[in-house]
Amino acid sequence: MSIRHGLLALLEQGPRYGSQLRTEFESRTGATWPLNVGQVYTTLSRLERDGMVTQDGKDDAGHALHAITDAGRTELRSWFETPVDRSSPPRDELAIKLAMAVGAPGVDITAIIQSQRSHTLKAMQDYTRLKAQALAEDPADRDGVAWLLVVEQLIFQAEAEARWLDHCESRLVRLAAAAATEPAPAGGRGSARTAGPRRPVRR
Repeated sequence: MSIRHGLLALLEQGPRYGSQLRTEFESRTGATWPLNVGQVYTTLSRLERDGMVTQDGKDDAGHALHAITDAGRTELRSWFETPVDRSSPPRDELAIKLAMAVGAPGVDITAIIQSQRSHTLKAMQDYTRLKAQALAEDPADRDGVAWLLVVEQLIFQAEAEARWLDHCESRLVRLAAAAATEPAPAGGRGSARTAGPRRPVRR
């Protein structure tokens, strides 16, 4: 997640101080990705080093203000106009877990899928409840709309994960059925089957 660009977007609306930026960032995103003040000031220091932010005096309460520069605005415009790169997807713990579980001795991969499905559906229900609360408050302001976009993305993500888990389970059932019809190796005694296939099928 680009905290750097998020802060630039907030600063484009006018000079702000560190804790104010943190509050506004979390308000827009529903605190889905909470920040601490240390992260904010570290990012501001790097932006200032790179010429995208500059000191802009203090407010009446003595808070040190930061303002976006022309270079910062150029960087922000470029960020908005450039698609998010999906060619190098981040590591997904669930995908790695299932990949490692396939064929692992003594691991019931079906139980892993069922446990994850329950967790994913619970998360989807929680997100849906948050969306309903947000809609009930008639989110006409910018922060309300921003939060709705974030929570809807979380709902879509959970729905996609639930569908993928269904797909994984179906594939395992097919593989298990195919393995059950394979002839036993000559001279072999056969082996006790665990849940799921004995080995992955290469395509």
